[in-house]
Amino acid sequence: MACGIGTFFGLRVEPSVAALAGSGALGAGLLALALWRGGEWSGPLGVAVALVLLGFALAGMRAHQVAGPVLGWRYYGPVEGRIVGIDRSASDRLRLTLDRVALARVDPARVPRRVRISLHGEGGIAPVPAQRVMTTAHLAPPSGPVEPGGFDFRRHAWFQGVGAVGYARVPLLAVSPPAGGQRLFAARMALADHVRARLPGQDGAFAAAVMTGDRSGLSLATLEAMRVSNLAHLLAISGLHMGLLAGFVFAAARLILAAIPLVALRWPVKKIAAAVAIAAGAFYLALSGGNVATERAFVMVAVMLVAVMLDRRAFSLRAVAVAAVIVLCLRPEALLGPGFQMSFAATVALVAVFGWLRDAEIPLGPRWLRPVLAVVISSAVAGAATAPVAAAHFNQLSQYGLAANLLSVPLMGLVVMPAAVVAVLLLPLGIDGLPLWVMGQGLRWILGVADRVAALEGARIPVMAPGPWVLPLLALGALVLVLWQGRGRLAGFLPLAAAMLLWAGADRPRLLISDNGGLVGVMTGAGRALSKPRGGGFIAETWLENDGDAVSQKAAHGRWRDDLLAPLRIELVQGRKAARVPRGCGTADLLVFTAEPEVPPAGPCRVITPETLRRSGALALVGQADGLRLQSAAELGGHRLWSPQ
Repeated sequence: MACGIGTFFGLRVEPSVAALAGSGALGAGLLALALWRGGEWSGPLGVAVALVLLGFALAGMRAHQVAGPVLGWRYYGPVEGRIVGIDRSASDRLRLTLDRVALARVDPARVPRRVRISLHGEGGIAPVPAQRVMTTAHLAPPSGPVEPGGFDFRRHAWFQGVGAVGYARVPLLAVSPPAGGQRLFAARMALADHVRARLPGQDGAFAAAVMTGDRSGLSLATLEAMRVSNLAHLLAISGLHMGLLAGFVFAAARLILAAIPLVALRWPVKKIAAAVAIAAGAFYLALSGGNVATERAFVMVAVMLVAVMLDRRAFSLRAVAVAAVIVLCLRPEALLGPGFQMSFAATVALVAVFGWLRDAEIPLGPRWLRPVLAVVISSAVAGAATAPVAAAHFNQLSQYGLAANLLSVPLMGLVVMPAAVVAVLLLPLGIDGLPLWVMGQGLRWILGVADRVAALEGARIPVMAPGPWVLPLLALGALVLVLWQGRGRLAGFLPLAAAMLLWAGADRPRLLISDNGGLVGVMTGAGRALSKPRGGGFIAETWLENDGDAVSQKAAHGRWRDDLLAPLRIELVQGRKAARVPRGCGTADLLVFTAEPEVPPAGPCRVITPETLRRSGALALVGQADGLRLQSAAELGGHRLWSPQ
């Protein structure tokens, strides 16, 4: 199924609805035939082909299902809408997601269903869930990749239903008080505010993130320390949190029921405890806002608990496969995200390793030492399984991540999550202060570990972005090693070795031009040189991260010279005033304008203007000295539903 979904997203031309329907019908028919009449080899092969076809169809259906208007121009004016999301932007500003949007002088049929606005103005009201608000904002369509072949923010926004993004520099005003609806969102934010009031500072912000998924109180410094120390996964309500919560509730419910003789002797206590744990997980899913990571974690935990209720082995590769299929059926686009890839990489590795230890009957020492060794093995296995995926997506490796996790994850399971459950149970009685204090002490320790590890020299190792085939080859090799039986599994090392070779030989573009022409980057022997020391900060940061270069934009600008592309010569024409001056190519081979020239330059050079970049997106100079050519983001991205129309 993942192969079919990956094929859909890898296409450069949008398949027709008829092609999607045909793929789905053929896949369903082939699946039924393979299950009914399939032989020893034809059955599994037929099921595999059927799942590929069904994955392709599901991804296409999902893309059409979430389709909505996308702003096709830059807009400045009044924006009105209902608050359905509150978080923080990369610039540490409060950011709102609005639905039921109204824009001045814009046909309602062309207004995006959702817009996302960062608040840069001072004053105004404090945003409240489900409140209808208005402000004056700059809006633009979601941007495409910052370089050809890079992460497509436009596609990401498409599946989130966001059709415009922007910022406001004026105060936020209330149009009407919160109306009906969004009750879970309001309850979630009320709980987050209550937790932060009881636990001031970053301890409370961390607690609110763990309990409700609201990270708006976390500072950029805290987020950066957690990323560098490889503890950022503790901030997201994902498999670890859901597993710890479900495990605690399951154990507590089973213990309580077993302590009642009348119940323990007449009822299946283990199965009842599993059902209670599923209910607790569902409540946690609803309370956390039901984001993709939490939904994925709940599905994985629910599948394993249902296996317990059916007297099946809970921790098995079959259960992991069922959970993956369910997640991909619900959200096929999750396949492309680091969350899905890292979660299932860690889960598959843990199930495989502990299954091997169980089958091989390898002792883990005396009983009192086994939990400690289990934590060490779990952290080491999960870290090794997720490290390549994290390096590919985030362009860094955490040198001391294993030590940081060994010092933090046990406390998360033994102190933080149990205290969170008790705090929620005691909240209606108004006596949640003590469990929240206990939770805060555990989180303070974790934050201290993150700060100290992040401050160590060499804590973060920058990594160059891999090519498009590296992660698929890594996944193929790992699955062969895990799933194949006998010596044939050693063949899995071949795709693993091929992936490492491709990654080691990855080549970065000699020249990068941003999608507005405002920033140019040229690769030199010392690293990428940038055309300006500030402005376009997100683009500059992403380029340097993809290069595996840990320097700042200002330091990268210090490398800039006019002859960096010799024998090719590039000339930048910045600003409207300079664009009004008639000019020829002169000695330039490439002329880049940040504003549309009034008179097209005369000469044989290649001219890049904002209108050119609007159609092409970001540009890259690729190839060798005897075959250099400009490659565009639009060329690699193709014409898809989320592409500019």
